[in-house]
Amino acid sequence: MPQRTVLVVLYDAVQSLDVTGPVEVFAGAEQAHPGDGYAIRTASLDGAPVRTSSGLTLVPDGRLADEPDPDVLIVPGGEGSRRIDPRLTDWLRDRGPRAGRLVSVCTGALLLAEAGLLDGRRVTSHWVVCEQLARAYPAVEVDPDPIYVRDGNLATSAGVTAGIDLALALVEEDLGRDTAQLIARHLVVYLRRPGNQAQFSAQLAAQTAQREPLREVQQWISEHPDADLTVEALAARARLSPRHFARAFQAETGVTPGRYVERVRVEHARRLLEDSADGVAQISRACGYGTPEALRRAFVKTLGQSPVEYRRRFGPGAEAGASAGPAAAAGARAALGVRA
Repeated sequence: MPQRTVLVVLYDAVQSLDVTGPVEVFAGAEQAHPGDGYAIRTASLDGAPVRTSSGLTLVPDGRLADEPDPDVLIVPGGEGSRRIDPRLTDWLRDRGPRAGRLVSVCTGALLLAEAGLLDGRRVTSHWVVCEQLARAYPAVEVDPDPIYVRDGNLATSAGVTAGIDLALALVEEDLGRDTAQLIARHLVVYLRRPGNQAQFSAQLAAQTAQREPLREVQQWISEHPDADLTVEALAARARLSPRHFARAFQAETGVTPGRYVERVRVEHARRLLEDSADGVAQISRACGYGTPEALRRAFVKTLGQSPVEYRRRFGPGAEAGASAGPAAAAGARAALGVRA
């Protein structure tokens, strides 16, 4: 398998982790498969060092104009992506379509959109700018929920660390699940955060209630997804009437109690499907759904697939990404200094 080339675009006020996160993933893959992984280069418009939004200085390998067309072209985000340089968008407009894969991290999608490379495509970005992206570029189909979206050879990711998830998905596609899993362990990150997972967990998606009784109820829901979580039961825990509780909960968290409970239960079920060998019926009960059919309906509504399909893709021994084989996996572990 020939070595794949990765080119990362640098510009002033780029987000450093948007750059270094994916680079660490691809570098780990090359370390695990020397010569068969990825050759990584960085470049800026004039080849000069750039200062990131956090104050770090990054020294590129060269000028964008001098770089050959890469297999993977990565456009990171950052404050600088909101101050669009026409020279950069001109370069992207010319060279972006010639890349094997076109990838944006976080607000890097703004640069691709300005270059006209996202028209008619489904994309995501950092939740803060998704509304702006959709409003400024109406030809772009913006989905603000997933942590990354694949649309043909275009891949876009949500904010900052989601670039690591997307890079791991690309490595898994190229070099197999064993290599991607090895790199994830080395970086101490989750491997199986699927692209359609929401940018927020249930707890982060909703606001934290201001009043102590409501905060305690939120914590109780998270710790007891299999309990009686009807409005009446939750209101009793908060020592409020059901009507007053429902109004106060939505006012302080931004979601209804029922919607919050559903998010928590689906998230808990997803984790059990990923990490345990329990049957779907057992997981249904553990998450408060009672029956596999109730769990299936919630999964299809939230994630667009059944629990069985989800486990097949992301559970223990998942089929996604062909394994490179035991020998290759052992060699990769040794290269990275990671124990089995």
